[in-house]
Amino acid sequence: MLTEKLSNEKVLRDPIHNFIHIQDRVILDLINTTEFQRLRRVQQLGITSAVFHGAEHSRFGHSVGAYEIARRITEHFEQYYRSENENDGLWDPRERQVTLVAALLHDIGHGAFSHTFEHLFHTDHEAITREIITGDTEINTVLSRVSPDFPNKVASVIAKTYDNPQVVQLISSQLDVDRMDYLLRDAYFTGTKYGEFDIDRILRTMKPTSNGIAFDIAGMHAVEDYVVSRYQMYLQVYFHPVSRGMEVLLEHLLQRAHELYQASGTHEKDFVGPILTPLFNNEHLTIHDYLQIDDHVFMTYISMWRHHPDPILSDLSTRFLDRHPLKSIIIDDKTAPLLEDLEKLVNIAGYNADYYTARNDAFDLPYDDYKPNVAKPRTQIDFVLDDGSHRELSELSPLVSAIKGQVSFDKRFYFPREMLNIEPDELFSDTFKTFRSYIHNNALTTPNPES
Repeated sequence: MLTEKLSNEKVLRDPIHNFIHIQDRVILDLINTTEFQRLRRVQQLGITSAVFHGAEHSRFGHSVGAYEIARRITEHFEQYYRSENENDGLWDPRERQVTLVAALLHDIGHGAFSHTFEHLFHTDHEAITREIITGDTEINTVLSRVSPDFPNKVASVIAKTYDNPQVVQLISSQLDVDRMDYLLRDAYFTGTKYGEFDIDRILRTMKPTSNGIAFDIAGMHAVEDYVVSRYQMYLQVYFHPVSRGMEVLLEHLLQRAHELYQASGTHEKDFVGPILTPLFNNEHLTIHDYLQIDDHVFMTYISMWRHHPDPILSDLSTRFLDRHPLKSIIIDDKTAPLLEDLEKLVNIAGYNADYYTARNDAFDLPYDDYKPNVAKPRTQIDFVLDDGSHRELSELSPLVSAIKGQVSFDKRFYFPREMLNIEPDELFSDTFKTFRSYIHNNALTTPNPES
């Protein structure tokens, strides 16, 4: 089955790649599994659609998009860089299938609301991805038809332990099929043009080497544009303060629901329901339990919790459903000690600071050199010059050099928007006024009693 082709190529219409070309039986069978179809019910950007209303695309679309980029790359490699002998450092066509399957399945383990779920319930989507691939699943059944060891091969690509660095870097590196698809797809659905880059040029200049993947020097400016696009997308979309305010609401309402569940008697636990019970019981989730949970499941329960008798859970759920995010201000290490004062003021105003405030840090490293001694070394982007020598991207691009190793930080404090109320007749007007005295130009500062 490894080389079995469909009698007629199937295509999926796609707004990013125009067509997703499905030529292999194993790819079509994987797409039709229960586990893969679940990705239609997990949004790619979690709750970002609360800010960018078009961002309702799913992990399903991203996964088939990453597959399509991998398919284009492997076809390009087979046509122009096909290996002639074992040690020439070129592309071995026998690696095609494991590459395509790994690209298709790289996000199969993502949970509901994506990284918010992962943070709150301490799951690891990559570990779960490997468990789905190798466990008692439809996906494993399909992969095992290829060969008994094929599931483990695919899982090792996800784990970055596969013995071919070309395959690993195509799936996970600083310029891989995952990042290329999600940047273009997220830019399209959020309407943010600065996330676009010339993927066709990048793919044409990509080439296999004995150490992994490199790029022809002619494609340097296209790759440079990709790095800058990624940098801009993190600042403008992925770090958006309102999206993070919605994430804080989601995290806190789930935290409140979990605490209420733990404190409830047996007959009072019905508000959680059977699907979420293993999660709220702090049990080790089986793959079967995990795969039942998606965005739609959580939204159903949150809609019910809007009417829960607990005022905090009810209010947080209502704020989340009706898009009333928490407000935020910028903080830094110097002003962070003042946050205790603000939290006390929030409590005085009648809001439990444990649920209505949060310190939220967002950070990203847009590009960095390869450092083999760190816990998670990042593969560098290499270019092949006309004489055959290799140079790293930041050595060639002053623009990338300027942001190399520079971590982007955005530290914020979240609180109820009502704390900024300026109505004079409010019961807590003095409290609100004191709270506002700590804020200047949307940042936390030493309080000014006259403000």
